[in-house]
Amino acid sequence: MNKFLLFFLFFFCPIEVIVVTTRDVQKALCAEFKMKMKPDIVCIPDDADMGTADSLRYIYPKLKTDVLVLSCDLITDVALHEVVDLFRAYDASLAMLMRKGQDSLEPVPGQKGKKKAVEQRDFIGVDSTGKRLLFMANEADLDEELVIKGSILQKYPRIRFHTDLVDAHLYCLKKYVVDFLMENGSITSIRSELIPYLVRKQFSSASSQQGQEEKEEDLKKKELKSLDIYSFIKEANTLNLAPYDACWNACRGDRWEDVSRSQVRCYVHIMKEGLCSRVSTLGLYMEANRQVPKLLSALCPEEPLVHSSAQIVSKHLVGVDSLIGPETQIGEKSSIKRSVIGSSCLIKDRVTITNCLLMNSVTVEEGSNIQGSVICNNAVIEKGADIKDCLIGSGQRIEAKAKRVNEVIVGSDQLMEI
Repeated sequence: MNKFLLFFLFFFCPIEVIVVTTRDVQKALCAEFKMKMKPDIVCIPDDADMGTADSLRYIYPKLKTDVLVLSCDLITDVALHEVVDLFRAYDASLAMLMRKGQDSLEPVPGQKGKKKAVEQRDFIGVDSTGKRLLFMANEADLDEELVIKGSILQKYPRIRFHTDLVDAHLYCLKKYVVDFLMENGSITSIRSELIPYLVRKQFSSASSQQGQEEKEEDLKKKELKSLDIYSFIKEANTLNLAPYDACWNACRGDRWEDVSRSQVRCYVHIMKEGLCSRVSTLGLYMEANRQVPKLLSALCPEEPLVHSSAQIVSKHLVGVDSLIGPETQIGEKSSIKRSVIGSSCLIKDRVTITNCLLMNSVTVEEGSNIQGSVICNNAVIEKGADIKDCLIGSGQRIEAKAKRVNEVIVGSDQLMEI
């Protein structure tokens, strides 16, 4: 699609943006980035093994207020204000985005057989409105039974459980949550550690926590208190905002106790339709490229799907669901359907490309047929080759009239998660 993944996120964040990345990515961004907004790019050490929480701690001096955290591999057309409005309206400690899980019917390039790896599910519990996040646990962290606290059931006797939701890695966090994270270095992941902690803490009052601490020995008491989320919640914020929240929540039938007593509040916006995908595996990468032409047309209507500098002999054979990059040449009677073609590619005569991704400077010689495959930079597909559901690495050459199915053809230094 010839766009950085960050390109799509910047359309949703026309504000001050901090990008935490590596030095190599920073160089690429500086060379290719052509938007008016200039993000603050912070490079982590090359040898650092940082989780998402570690990254927030790394840029903590730059964080002066509530924060919106997004994964750089997220592509979505969600109305961002729906998540932010939820965060503000309920004075939430956390508001996050989830989507309904979707199984792609398309095969993954290089994956032999039709069996997919069984992923462990998340158990997500919400209230009757579908907004308040009451329970969150991964299947791997559960025993044979699902245990729900009595304090949760007292307030919410009816809980809706979902096992088909996927975390989009988009989070609104209160500043005091970031402050807590800064002091608690044992938490390395926002997704797997911080959020489950916040969800559990909703139904533990500050007073009961303090009472429990007083029973412990002095040293241990001080450590627990300093690392407990309640010690980071500013008392003034609760006193000032609770009356307004109570009025707001009263209109929705929520309980006064929920606002006046529960200082930690977690909410979720569940996206039921539209584009929402994280490009974290090859299969998701392919699926995103199939969907992005629609999103790109909405975000950048001034940019044609076929670049003006592309040279195409048989234009009627290029589908409207395909993207063609700059300086690419497509020969006579060559058909391009549901595919993304990068820049400076040479596609000769009588070539058929269907449901594929070709990166930059790829050469496809006469009579070749490519289906459902990813072809990386500078690869060469020789005359009459037949390729189906394959991953061809950068600089690789496929010999003439070769037939390849469900293969991964890469160099030893080009490993990719399938």
